[in-house]
Amino acid sequence: MFDHIGFNVKDFTKSKAFYTQALAPLGLSIVMEGEGWAMIGKDGFNFWFGSFGPAPTAIHVAFSAANHAQVQAFHAAALAAGGQDNGAPGFRPQYHPNYYAAFVIDPDGHNLEAVCHRGEKPE
Repeated sequence: MFDHIGFNVKDFTKSKAFYTQALAPLGLSIVMEGEGWAMIGKDGFNFWFGSFGPAPTAIHVAFSAANHAQVQAFHAAALAAGGQDNGAPGFRPQYHPNYYAAFVIDPDGHNLEAVCHRGEKPE
């Protein structure tokens, strides 16, 4: 449905370091960049961020994960990159029985999620 999503960040350098590290476990990497902006993506979907104006109030962005291990790796990488835990990896049956996700707050206060909808055995 989307070609890309984008928003401004307060500190581009800090956000670039955070997103590069946090999204690597999901197979996402920088696909294009310029002065004050970068696009991270894979398979035609791109996530854009830059420093062209004020950062928006907190938003929520969910990234697809291929499996539970990717959700766990995203959470660990995002925390190591300076993110704040907002929900450890685990099932969220209030959404549906196979909803496995983790949540992290980024440097601008945005709620990032990695989610896998595949049913796997709990670890």
